[in-house]
Amino acid sequence: MAASTPALALLTARKVAHIVHSYDHDPSAQSFGQEAAQVLVERLGVRPEQVFKTLIVERSDRSLGVAVVPVTTMLSLKSAAAALSTRKIAMAERAAAERSSGYVFGGISPLGQRKSLPTAIDDSALTFETILCSAGRRGLEIELAPADLVRLTRATTAPIAAR
Repeated sequence: MAASTPALALLTARKVAHIVHSYDHDPSAQSFGQEAAQVLVERLGVRPEQVFKTLIVERSDRSLGVAVVPVTTMLSLKSAAAALSTRKIAMAERAAAERSSGYVFGGISPLGQRKSLPTAIDDSALTFETILCSAGRRGLEIELAPADLVRLTRATTAPIAAR
């Protein structure tokens, strides 16, 4: 299972310390991020704010970007636009997000995406020793140091979550 997704293959190739957590995904789950947070909080005792979701956004020039925020929050479109150096952003269409990332909706990882996109990570990530994000499949999460996620995605960090 070490390299079962492009995200895990990237972490293995770059020799980045990480832990893979898997759980049985409930196909009827309304919010994939909330489902992950609930399972991981119960199983690992992590705080819900340590579990991050990956959102693909469309920038003013119609190009795509990535926003990574805690599952307990919403994305601040205004703040994310500033962090991604664009006038405004909107959530990308599901098909565009899947096509660009190479992942299935609900399992999009910020790592190992098909196309390298400008990425912004909520700065709250830096307050934790480790954070969790999708490993590229529903029911599969990666735990890693936030600095490694920032470095591998060449992300900017900014307060992009609406609290």
